[in-house]
Amino acid sequence: MTLSPYTYVTVSMRPGQPSRISIAFCSAELRASAWLGENGKPCLNLDAPDASVTVSTSGPVTEDDLTVAREIFNSAARYLADCERLHLGESHKATDGEAA
Repeated sequence: MTLSPYTYVTVSMRPGQPSRISIAFCSAELRASAWLGENGKPCLNLDAPDASVTVSTSGPVTEDDLTVAREIFNSAARYLADCERLHLGESHKATDGEAA
């Protein structure tokens, strides 16, 4: 069963606390891109038909920026590995079902 793509956007605002915006993309229509923006700042964008998120540095690249970039890279690698593993499992289920 395949669900239609969707995006959740949640905004939380509480007195005396910082606001928080959360975006959840649940779609194969998601696109990722990276480029050097104005002033040579690195940019990473996740874009869906109904929303997008861009990540960039606030100034010159710092050690903290490198840490964040590595976390993004490692998380993306984990996401890819999980998707490949689950897709392979689904492919085997479909093949096993055909043989039965």
